[in-house]
Amino acid sequence: MRGRDVRLLQKRLAALKYYPGRVNGRFGSNTLEAVWAFQETQGLHPRSAVDSEMQRALASPLRPKVLVRHGGRLRVEVNMKDQVLVLYKRNHVALVSHVSTAGGRYFCSVNGCGDPVTPTGNFTTLGFMPGWVTVPLGEMYNPVFFIGTIYAIHGDTDVPLRPASHGCVRIPLDIAAFFHNLLPTTGTPVYIRD
Repeated sequence: MRGRDVRLLQKRLAALKYYPGRVNGRFGSNTLEAVWAFQETQGLHPRSAVDSEMQRALASPLRPKVLVRHGGRLRVEVNMKDQVLVLYKRNHVALVSHVSTAGGRYFCSVNGCGDPVTPTGNFTTLGFMPGWVTVPLGEMYNPVFFIGTIYAIHGDTDVPLRPASHGCVRIPLDIAAFFHNLLPTTGTPVYIRD
């Protein structure tokens, strides 16, 4: 899809801090991921289309659910139930992204086998590594670590509507390209709730 309606959708999503990519009137993967994030925060069933229910929600949107009311003026909140990440700056929403957390499917790698789990709790960012980083379970793009060099918020080519990671918080590649520039990559609170 492309055209004026898509451009208006992209402008509205961007104004609400969902990142649709360039406002160019083309409904590509960046816009689709922003649509998913919006639908997830609005309690709508995520789908690859903008229906009348979503159009009503765009006219009167709900704010993303606050997970930690006094979590700090600058913080990252990951809502595993809704599969969404919210970055707050000065206690205002600065970015909302669709995510994919641990998929719950048993996996095996060269380092052994296990059940994937995204840890819940209160963490802080510990560091950032640019580009594609190879780890025992695969590759991460621009990871911002919150537990050692194991768990990170990172870009991936596969950020489906269902939980699918080995434990990290996957974000779309287009958002991972700049996410690390939006916050201090050491010391920013990260709250993960299910």
